[in-house]
Amino acid sequence: MSFLVLLGIAVAMAMDTFAVAVGLSCSARGLDRRRSFRIAFHFGLFQLLMPIAGWAAGEVSLKRIQAYDHWIAAGLLVFVGGKMLLEFLRGGEGPRARESDVTRGAPLILLSLTTSMDALAVGLGFGALDTPILFPAFVIGLVTFLITLAGTKIGPALGRWAGRWAELAGSLVLLGIAAKILVDRIT
Repeated sequence: MSFLVLLGIAVAMAMDTFAVAVGLSCSARGLDRRRSFRIAFHFGLFQLLMPIAGWAAGEVSLKRIQAYDHWIAAGLLVFVGGKMLLEFLRGGEGPRARESDVTRGAPLILLSLTTSMDALAVGLGFGALDTPILFPAFVIGLVTFLITLAGTKIGPALGRWAGRWAELAGSLVLLGIAAKILVDRIT
């Protein structure tokens, strides 16, 4: 497999993390370098590890979870997007909104896992092609890190431009990705 093909796969896989990063950082007030790095690091790490897991799990294990992986991914995105939507509808300026940080803990891990589910299938594909996985996984993780970092830098600018409506836009992006996952799986 050529490096350009691998790079194309990596960029395609990173597009959902880019959209989520823009959505999350669009509504984040005062997104600093540490939070941007944290989001990009987690998304990149999960995109690096999931192809390895898919490659190692093999076809039998992956077929067992393929029946419901899209429901899990969509459900997690609906949960986080719905939470953001509720905060927008409540006014988003109360103490709960300030305490909520989606760049920490369980929300970040769940988003990282959700956006990297397709990487399991990619890892399985590499295994079926009898292709070593470590270098492709590293490229996928690095590209995801860089693209996600770019998304976290674009999001706050959009947030400042759109004001409070950015939180609504961010939640709608997450809910839209959830809908896309379900539509893609159904069709």
